[in-house]
Parts: sequence; C-alpha cells; structure tokens
Amino acid sequence: MTHGSVFQRGVYGVTRIVTRCLAVWLFRLRCRGRRHLPAEGGALICSNHQSHIDPVVIGLCCDRQLIYLARKSLFRFAPFASLIRFYGAISIDRDGAGLTGIKGILRHLKKERLVLMFPEGTRSRDGQIAAFKPGLCALAKRARVPLVPVALDGAYDVLPRGRWWPRRTTVRVCFGPPIWPDAMTGVEDEELLQDVYRRIVACHESVRRERSGA
Repeated sequence: MTHGSVFQRGVYGVTRIVTRCLAVWLFRLRCRGRRHLPAEGGALICSNHQSHIDPVVIGLCCDRQLIYLARKSLFRFAPFASLIRFYGAISIDRDGAGLTGIKGILRHLKKERLVLMFPEGTRSRDGQIAAFKPGLCALAKRARVPLVPVALDGAYDVLPRGRWWPRRTTVRVCFGPPIWPDAMTGVEDEELLQDVYRRIVACHESVRRERSGA
C-alpha cells in the first residue's frame, strides 16, 4: 500500500533512483534476496546497525517505501525533523519505542507498510552484531505481520562511530526468508528473538564473505 501525498511519493521515488545510482558508483552497492520482501502488506524489516547510512542503504534496496524509526533527539532541529519526516521517519525513545512510538509503529503496520527496525538499538562499535533488545517480536505478533531479516556489511567501514566524512568502499546487503505470522504462533518471544538474531547473523556472514571476495 502506498502512503503520503502524490508529491511526497514522487519525490521519494526520484530521490531513490538518483541516490541508488550514486551508491552503486561510490560504494559498489549490491543487494541479494529482494524476492523475500513481501510485495504487499505490512512487515517489520529487521537489520543489523553499522552506521548512520544504514537506513538509506536498506531503503535503496527496497522497491517499496520504508517507514524509518529515528531517535527522538534527531527531531530537535526543526528543518532536519521536517526532512526526515518527509521521507518517512517516526520518533522513538533511544532506550525503547515508548508508548507513542509503539502506537506509531502499529499504526503503520496495520496500514500495510514496511517498517525498518534495528533490534540492537544503536550503532555497532566494531562492525559486529550486538545482542538484540526485546520488543520487536511482540510488535510483529500483535500486528500479525512477517519479520524479514536483513544484514548489511561495509557501512561500518564507510562511516564508523566518530567519523563525519564517509570513506569509499564496498557495501553489500542481503535479505533473508521472512518469518511469517503463522510460524510465530505459540513461540515464546525470547525464542523468536533468537531466531531473528540467527537469521540476521547468517545474512551478515554471507555478505561479509561476498565483500572479502569482491
């Protein structure tokens, strides 16, 4: 399901095409497993988190528009807040979605939109995948939407913590098979969270091997 005004969707589409071309040129961006993204309906897209460019990179690999979760502090500067809202960002607390954030996520999922989440909660300090925070499984079960694992590698090398100017290197993205709502029935949240973690780690190991051979 599309969302936003005709103008917003048009600008989003043009921006994605231009930025995708730049990313392919600058970072030799490649993506595998796009077939695993649902062609319609809501879904939680769950990814590892290496740098500030991750939402952009993953959005470039999706033919459908994404809703992005952004920490509340990014909305303090009004012009920047207007910009990221225009491109589909919603505000969440850094240490948890908070009641307002949860309602916003559920609202978008029930409107059959794709919502991107980073279960680690913050950017990686070393490029590796940290433990996941709880919450995403309960959201997926409540909204009855699939969980789609995705991993990227190379974004940490492009823009690690503490660096403000990107390096030019190779970036790879891999989407894994989704976990469908029926498969979540009767599964404890912790068990489901570990399943999502294993799938993202598997995708990450795959793209890291691919980068090393590029």
